[in-house]
Amino acid sequence: PSLHAFSLQTSCSLLMERQTERAVIVSKNLCASLCVCVCCSQYLSTLSVYPDASLHRQQSLPHRPTIPMVARIADQNTSGTPAMTEREASRLDKFKQVLAGPNTDLEELRKLSWSGIPRHVRPITWKLLSGYLPANTERRESTLQRKRQEYFGFIEQYYDSRNDEHHQDTYRQIHIDIPRTNPLIPLFQQASVQEIFERILFIWAIRHPASGYVQGINDLVTPFFVVYVFEYIKEEVENFDVSSLQEAALRNIEADSFWCMSKLLDGIQDNYTFAQPGIQRKVKALEELVSRIDETVHIHMQQYEVEYLQFAFRWMNNLLMRELPLRCTIRLWDTYQAEPEGFSHFHLYVCAAFLVRWRKEILDQRDFQGLMILLQNLPTMHWGNEEVSVLLAEAYRLKFAFADAPNHYKR
Repeated sequence: PSLHAFSLQTSCSLLMERQTERAVIVSKNLCASLCVCVCCSQYLSTLSVYPDASLHRQQSLPHRPTIPMVARIADQNTSGTPAMTEREASRLDKFKQVLAGPNTDLEELRKLSWSGIPRHVRPITWKLLSGYLPANTERRESTLQRKRQEYFGFIEQYYDSRNDEHHQDTYRQIHIDIPRTNPLIPLFQQASVQEIFERILFIWAIRHPASGYVQGINDLVTPFFVVYVFEYIKEEVENFDVSSLQEAALRNIEADSFWCMSKLLDGIQDNYTFAQPGIQRKVKALEELVSRIDETVHIHMQQYEVEYLQFAFRWMNNLLMRELPLRCTIRLWDTYQAEPEGFSHFHLYVCAAFLVRWRKEILDQRDFQGLMILLQNLPTMHWGNEEVSVLLAEAYRLKFAFADAPNHYKR
């Protein structure tokens, strides 16, 4: 099927009826219910590809050249396959100098990381910026050993309870969701990888009863897992057979992914508590912000009765992971971890910049159905570092203009 095919979530009973080979008719009321039903927001589901939808998208979007179904995960500039440019080599040297000292200057590391982290040093940099590892180099190895042992202690203590009556619903939902995580990337379809994700998510859920497991959290494991796999391999990861890694390496990757995902979620947990109030507030703030920075786009969506919750709920719930290729998410998270409150506060400005980025395409749509199809299938498959960098620069501009005076974007 064409890469222009799109997916619609089935958990809130969104129905697609195929009328002809060149049209897709979506019920407006059912589509509106996709994200409005916040308390039933467990709507994310497997990627479903519909040939008819592909034909419709070919009509409504400019033609784009065909690329492989699974694009490279590694950032193009530091994958290790092509030779690094002089500038890239210089940046890598700067990272190595900062990381080499007995006490890493985290502020300097954040400044360097904002513009992207070279693949070679991304694992250690993410662990430092997330707060998982201490700045003092002498304490790092003992910290890693202690935290990894602690995680597998949780596994021994709690994982056997997954089939108990009290936890079986949580485990069942996790078990259903895992195969839907990046279904087009072979790495995540390997049984051993899915078992790792199940353990990570189950342990996190029972240790955070205020929220428990919510669909969408499963996506947040993947960037950490991929980055920490790169710590042990040089080749591309999307088709990598993890069974070729030593068991100790896999255990390290699993434990490190758990702790770093936990650090991330600690800062946005109100996104996943009952009724997900954090997401509702952020979607409302996004609407207010867009109304100030591009009133034409805002009025256009109002005219066709598109509610921000109908498309931006997923942007907040999944941190744009369903809207961007995984390689772009990893680059985006370089900056999020370098920014104060990057995953919570700065993400709002990234979403605003992302929406306005599609201004022309949005204004070209003249009905509710066309707008919803566009907003749920924005053409980012070909995006790379350059597009993400432009997006982040615009988000930073918006933050600089509005963050210190939030009333400026309120009417």
